[in-house]
Amino acid sequence: MAKNMDIKTLKKELYHDVSKPARYMGGELNQPDMDKPCSVRGCICFPDTYEIGMSNLGVRILYGMANEKENCVLERCFAPWVDLIEKLEKTGERLRSIETAKPLAEFDFLGFSLQYELCYTNVLMMLDLAGIPHFARDRGEEYPIIMAGGPCMANPEPVADFFDLLMVGEGEEMFSQVIDLVDACKKEGATKAEFLSRARSIRGVIIPSLDKPIYSGDKITGFTRTVKKAVVQDLDKAYFPVKPLVPNVEAVHDRAVLELYRGCANGCRYCQAGFYYRPIRQKKAETLIAQGTQMIESSGFQEMSLSSLSTGDYREIEGLISGLKPVCDKRKVHLSLPSMRVDSFKGLFASEARLSSLTFAPEAGTQRLRDVINKNVTDEDVEFTVRAAFEMGFTSVKLYFMMGLPTETDEDLMGIRDMVCRIKDIYREVGVGEKALRISVSVNTFIPKPVTPFQWERLITKEEIEAKQKLLRDALRIKGVTYSWNDAENSFMEGVFSRGDRRLANVIERAYRLGAKYDGWTEYMRYDLWQQAFEAEGISMDEYLVERSVDEILPHEYIDCGVPRQYFIRERQRAYEGIRTESCKKACRGCGASSLGECDQW
Repeated sequence: MAKNMDIKTLKKELYHDVSKPARYMGGELNQPDMDKPCSVRGCICFPDTYEIGMSNLGVRILYGMANEKENCVLERCFAPWVDLIEKLEKTGERLRSIETAKPLAEFDFLGFSLQYELCYTNVLMMLDLAGIPHFARDRGEEYPIIMAGGPCMANPEPVADFFDLLMVGEGEEMFSQVIDLVDACKKEGATKAEFLSRARSIRGVIIPSLDKPIYSGDKITGFTRTVKKAVVQDLDKAYFPVKPLVPNVEAVHDRAVLELYRGCANGCRYCQAGFYYRPIRQKKAETLIAQGTQMIESSGFQEMSLSSLSTGDYREIEGLISGLKPVCDKRKVHLSLPSMRVDSFKGLFASEARLSSLTFAPEAGTQRLRDVINKNVTDEDVEFTVRAAFEMGFTSVKLYFMMGLPTETDEDLMGIRDMVCRIKDIYREVGVGEKALRISVSVNTFIPKPVTPFQWERLITKEEIEAKQKLLRDALRIKGVTYSWNDAENSFMEGVFSRGDRRLANVIERAYRLGAKYDGWTEYMRYDLWQQAFEAEGISMDEYLVERSVDEILPHEYIDCGVPRQYFIRERQRAYEGIRTESCKKACRGCGASSLGECDQW
């Protein structure tokens, strides 16, 4: 392709004959100035489609923050869809950024946002299409610095060898410091090794070539050092994108997103995010009202989502809604409240929801099992919630559960059916009208995640998954009820990589070479390729899925997330005793997260 071709013509040549070419064109409303003078040029890479990546708040925050720095321009690149992959492979053209169509290999750094374990082969696919070697050890000075951050950094070990630098925790301040160090080292003519050595002093930064587990045989006996997770101390002063990009193609979550707080007070024992994002820090309502108003005025979005791990628990929720409602009404913007706990539902919140479908996640069908997992929701809470919703006119309920939880029995699974039947009874008691009630039940397989009290648990076998799914299919053959579940193979892969170690990097690369990509998409998941890759590398998938001993050092435990393993062990013991731990809203539970920064209790 001619080098002197202008960007618009180049993009037209590359993308005119692929599906949804607008994914790759850039030029969205509120795009920052890509032509400003800068000394550092980077690209944030998202290993999934544009529609998914443009919905991600973390990407929005880092993109906006970096482009407000005087010394940096940050562009974007999303995973190309399969038709463009084929075209690039056929023509030999390189993967390019969205904004200026710059080849990825020509940037100073690439930063991958890893949101989900089944995106790992897409990272290698993007590097491959950019002409960049997969492993950090194979990349010399001529290649960009390759970084990664995001939720998967709770355990980055399976992909650590692919990256020069990993960022653990919250990125606003850490990423800014890394960019400034790239700038300084570039001006000084420092080598990549010198940059990486200096980057270790930035809180939250891991250098995989230097920060390693220590093995005795296949067992980890220690680590070269401990890395403390990066935490933003004051969210009211932290950068937030009040002029968000407006996607060219409808995004999965096509709306403005207002982040209320980080962390969670509820302590659900299966929930990685609830522990990983502690300590709890809340924004002031006045900050949120100002940010929300600016977002509405600058974007033209027709919906604004109030986002956090448990939105209804936000301390100033009623004042916030009251402050935003006039602005939203004036602009005809719908205010949505996701992530609601059933015990935080109130008429005021429901009045802002669409009067069609109510979504809640009891997670378990019986009170006994909810006590085990520390889901502080009772049958009475559920009944109160749905009754209030039906009285307001709701005619559809979506319920989310897990199966394969520790100590689970068939009786617990039948509790899901009992809850559904009770909800149908309440609907008839309320007497909403002639419209039939619709209930959607989704049941996913429990996956033990690092940084949780259940990080030592096993993942149930394929035979157990199929038996439990059949039990529920038969039990939920009820008029007006639909039942959905996830594939066992996806659960196994996610379970392996959630608690995996560095040996898995070779498996990931081999699976990619065999043809694995877009593993998180059901139509492209090739479990047989993964089985071949594990067999070829001489590694058993099962060893990552079995129960672990609490005496065993887990691969991710060199990362200090604030909550010590002793707290997780105590919570695990309480789970097996069926003892709940009350919410942090009532009193501090001594989880240790305040060691990373002040915890904003209710």
